Amino acid sequence: MTSRTHDPAPAPAWTPPSGRPPLAARLTRAIWRGLPDKRYEAGWEPGLVVPAADGSPLITDHYFPRGRGDFPTLLVRSPYGRGLPWSPQYGVLFAEQGFHVVLQSCRGTGGSGGTFDLWRNETADGPATVSWLRRQPWFDGNLGTVGPSYLGYAQWALALDPPPELKAMVVQVGLHDPWALFHAPGTLRLENVLAVGAGMTYQHQGAMPLLKATLRLRRRLREATTARPLRGAYAPALGGEVPWLDEATAHPDPEDAYWHGASLARAAERAAVPTGLITGWHDVLADQTFEQYERLRRAGCDTALLVGPWTHTSALRQGWPEVFAESLAWLRTHLCADPSGRRPTRVRVHIGGEDAWRDLDDWPPATAGTPWFPTPDGHLTRQAPTDSDPLTSFRYDPADPTPSLGGPLLSGTAGPRDNGTLEARDDVLTFTGPPLTEPVDVLGPVSARLTVSADTGHADLFTRLCDVDATGRSVNVCDGLGRLGTGERTPSHLTVPMSSTAHRFAAGHRIRWQISGGAHPRYARSPGTGEPPADATAFTPVRITLHTDSALVLPHAPGPA
Repeated sequence: MTSRTHDPAPAPAWTPPSGRPPLAARLTRAIWRGLPDKRYEAGWEPGLVVPAADGSPLITDHYFPRGRGDFPTLLVRSPYGRGLPWSPQYGVLFAEQGFHVVLQSCRGTGGSGGTFDLWRNETADGPATVSWLRRQPWFDGNLGTVGPSYLGYAQWALALDPPPELKAMVVQVGLHDPWALFHAPGTLRLENVLAVGAGMTYQHQGAMPLLKATLRLRRRLREATTARPLRGAYAPALGGEVPWLDEATAHPDPEDAYWHGASLARAAERAAVPTGLITGWHDVLADQTFEQYERLRRAGCDTALLVGPWTHTSALRQGWPEVFAESLAWLRTHLCADPSGRRPTRVRVHIGGEDAWRDLDDWPPATAGTPWFPTPDGHLTRQAPTDSDPLTSFRYDPADPTPSLGGPLLSGTAGPRDNGTLEARDDVLTFTGPPLTEPVDVLGPVSARLTVSADTGHADLFTRLCDVDATGRSVNVCDGLGRLGTGERTPSHLTVPMSSTAHRFAAGHRIRWQISGGAHPRYARSPGTGEPPADATAFTPVRITLHTDSALVLPHAPGPA
């Protein structure tokens, strides 16, 4: 940690301004139930100008509690503007609980000067803002950060070389690796890339521009995701070209020089700032959160993890009472020396299929991976095969790609969905276990161990865990995509991570394993030729063969005592 000192110049006396937060922010606060009672009235000091590292003006709003005494400060740096929902959720609510809140628009957004870049500015502009904070008469030297998604990236950027004032962080559904948001190994996370492009381009302009952009993207999604080639075809769907989006999608290799310095994973490896982490089982950034937690634990950092039944967006809507309570307790513990609201265990997860919360000492819990094997008649069994013979095959046609359904998306179609229509397709394999005689708990990372071959030597493999209830309704739990790209037509071994889950398969339910050649438009479709999906103009149908020694690996865990 770099040693820094406060500006020796005495700060002038500060008289709180008389401004009240925007009416929309005060009214919006009332939509959430179950929030703690406010301790103070919130004040508002809008439109402050903070110099960025390059001198660009960063437009900043200051929310504060109207009360006597010193209060800690929360820094919230956002590329999405400073209006709704940020002003009520972060400015008003935290000010009412006794925090100064500095809500700042990142460079090139929300009226701030300069040009927005997906990741290059934050490591410089965060420290520049802290330097400005040191000169404010209301700053007492105790700093925390909080925020979701890209706001989490801005927090990790500050934590790379944390100032001594930084005492706590709360990263909610947060990003640390931009490459992994845009790309899966070998392919493009197409639908989410377009949603990120729309959100980053229009949300900071206000609610109406964002709404119009979202509706335009929805109307033109098929056009943008079926173009040949994909590269550059997004412009009509997003209302024009987005230079930083072009750059990010044009570099699919994480080792490309373009991405050097983009991942802030190293901030967690040496972190000393107590960090609370929050995600949802269907959050597009859940895997990044689990990676952050693992790195913080290895570094010996004080950390906690909350995982709810949420998508990336629902965590800040339906899940907000739990997310706010968790964030507030963590910040009070480390900035106010008040641990009264902190839970006793390091980890709390929501158990799907049971609709209950469970406290755990760590994540993942100590569980053994149990393989379930497919059979020729479509069953799923724990009995291992005696050979590696071909089991079954299916034809994937990129001209009629297997559609995506639910899961970790940024759209309103995210989350658990009935997979019946999807599983009725000829290009989707399903293997289903027997009705369970007692509940089975699956807690931890899920994976697929595949032995497969493709007649072109190039294919994607989408694999999904589903819960089938007594009526036959199949609902997705977690999933993942792997790429077979060797060009070899002989059987290859492929392990596909399928994210993590905490799910109870109830007695009478069945465990189902679903396998297909893609999930479009969530992922760019494989052309079957080995050509990069973003550049492909010619498509070739692929015959994909699954072998008997393939397995779905589930981390079985005993139920609660």
